[in-house]
Amino acid sequence: MQFPNLRHLRVFAEVAQSGSISQAATKVFLSQPAMTQAILKLEGQLDAVLFDRQSSGMYLTREGEIWLARVKRCLSWLQLGLTEIQGAQTSGRQVKAAQQLTQISSTQLRALMAVTDRQNFTLASRDLGISQSSLHRSARDLESSLGISLFEKTSTGISATRPARILTQRAKLAVAEISQGMEELSAARNRERGRLRIGSMPLARTSLLPMAINRFTEAHPGLTLELIDGPYEDLLGHLLNADLDIIVGALRSPPPAESILQRELIAPPLAIIGRADHPLRLATGITIERLASFPWVVPREGTPTREFFNQLFAEPLAQEGMSLVETTSHILTREVLLGSERLTLVSRHQLEHEIQAGQLAVVPYALSHTRRSIGFMQRRDWKATRTQQKFIDILQSCAAEYADI
Repeated sequence: MQFPNLRHLRVFAEVAQSGSISQAATKVFLSQPAMTQAILKLEGQLDAVLFDRQSSGMYLTREGEIWLARVKRCLSWLQLGLTEIQGAQTSGRQVKAAQQLTQISSTQLRALMAVTDRQNFTLASRDLGISQSSLHRSARDLESSLGISLFEKTSTGISATRPARILTQRAKLAVAEISQGMEELSAARNRERGRLRIGSMPLARTSLLPMAINRFTEAHPGLTLELIDGPYEDLLGHLLNADLDIIVGALRSPPPAESILQRELIAPPLAIIGRADHPLRLATGITIERLASFPWVVPREGTPTREFFNQLFAEPLAQEGMSLVETTSHILTREVLLGSERLTLVSRHQLEHEIQAGQLAVVPYALSHTRRSIGFMQRRDWKATRTQQKFIDILQSCAAEYADI
């Protein structure tokens, strides 16, 4: 289902608040028959009965209450975005934003998001399945309603202005609320459907996250889990734009943004690991100098583990005498270790399977001071559905078991 008609959402919210179509009609400037038709269309799209219609008024059903909570959050995100793109000195910013909210359409918002993401009208029109002329018209109409330039021509095409990027981000959060609302309606009818989108970072992929995924999908076979791998910066951007629900992996200190909430699951120490028959496997009295004499596989600069590595080998690195291979690939790291005398610095559970299989081994060098905080990140204002919360509960349960190992 596409993002519902924005006017229909406003009609629903006003009728829910006033309990009467006639009273709500004066606020959205529609006739009572048009209001009635808007609600019927919305109920048809959702396959839900939102109101108990009685002679004394319109009363929300259980499904209506679920939907209203998400619609309010959706409209709040849009109004916040419209407020934020007003000039800092603009008086009555919220009042103006509320007026603008009545003038824009879902079609215009879809056009805004598509063009901002693609930075290209041709590609955006293909994504939306509409003609370029229709897309241009929607974009121009939105600019006219807002009185703000949203796109600028560049030497390579077009570029979204700062107001366009701000409003797009808020619009995506609004769309996410509607998507979650539809999932909650399905769950209320005992028909679990939907998709949980998880950003996956290396420190969670090899044991903790797979364990949680298997347990969750066994209990909720109707839900689709979409796992997205990628660099931390890319995953964070997707999270902020509501393209992801949570990110699981190494936490950052301090948190990357005020709007991001981090929750720790486990905090295992780092370990130095090499192949099972590595010369240092059974050594005693190992020194930093001895470790530095071997070649290493390390994460790229800027990652927390690389920072630990740089601190541990500050003096040898300053002498520029260490042989390093930089990679964030778990598979490549494993294969390089197996085929050489290289060492790596990782959280042990990241290579637990290879250690248990007797392929790799931990070098006896204490690193208890290098604990890595592993957990999940979410948007601070994110309101998980009941099913999404179940996944988080399972993730935390798996983490508790892992911590006891």
